[in-house]
Amino acid sequence: MIMRTKSILAALIIVAGLQSVKAQKMVVTLADNSKVTFSTPLIKDVTFFEAEEHEYVDLGLPSGTLWATCNIGATSPEEIGNFFAWGEIETKDDFSWETYKYCKGTEKTLTKYCWSRQYGYNHFTDTLTMILPIDDVALVNWGGSWLMPSESQFLELINLNYTTRTWTTQNGVAGIKITSKFNSNSIFLPTTGIYDGVNYEATDYGFYWSQTISSENNVYPVGSPLPTSAVFLYINRSAVGTPTRERYLGMCIRPVKKH
Repeated sequence: MIMRTKSILAALIIVAGLQSVKAQKMVVTLADNSKVTFSTPLIKDVTFFEAEEHEYVDLGLPSGTLWATCNIGATSPEEIGNFFAWGEIETKDDFSWETYKYCKGTEKTLTKYCWSRQYGYNHFTDTLTMILPIDDVALVNWGGSWLMPSESQFLELINLNYTTRTWTTQNGVAGIKITSKFNSNSIFLPTTGIYDGVNYEATDYGFYWSQTISSENNVYPVGSPLPTSAVFLYINRSAVGTPTRERYLGMCIRPVKKH
């Protein structure tokens, strides 16, 4: 459902028009307090959309993180939903370096989110270690205060001081039930598989992107993170963790928001 707020719309357009003479830009502050700057001469219209309501569960976690009950693209907890390459906001069928948005066709031609000159296009690097709001698929698709989970939020979710984990089946779909030790509320994460040309390991493993890229400052239990990777939540019958994989791969998204 689209809702156009005429009075605010008109005011914004008038303000944008007046300010364009002086500042030539409009700065929008997002829900996470980050700012996005637009060039006002490029603004033709402003439309307000009524945010779609998505259910969430309060696990009583110390950070106050609220977890969505479904993946993006799903209508029930056990549905897989859509797959996304890391940092892309639209799903697709072909997941490869050739189709990845932030490179020039290979893993050593990154054009964004790169901390190693060896992997950047023409030795490009930047200082980004977390996804920007404009590339956050949860924020872009669901709006409001929804975001992709950070690595720390995933680690809190699977912290055995805060939650318990049970491998189970829900409506015929295998996955992991995570139950709070604070209030006994729970969420269900289904096995999803991972897209690398085709979806594989769909019945045994779950793969969920975080908003955190691997960086030279990250420390992981096994090996060293590559500049082409990002952190994800990994689940199966016997283990959970937050390793890294190449960003072109298709994984699911379980959004979060704060109180």
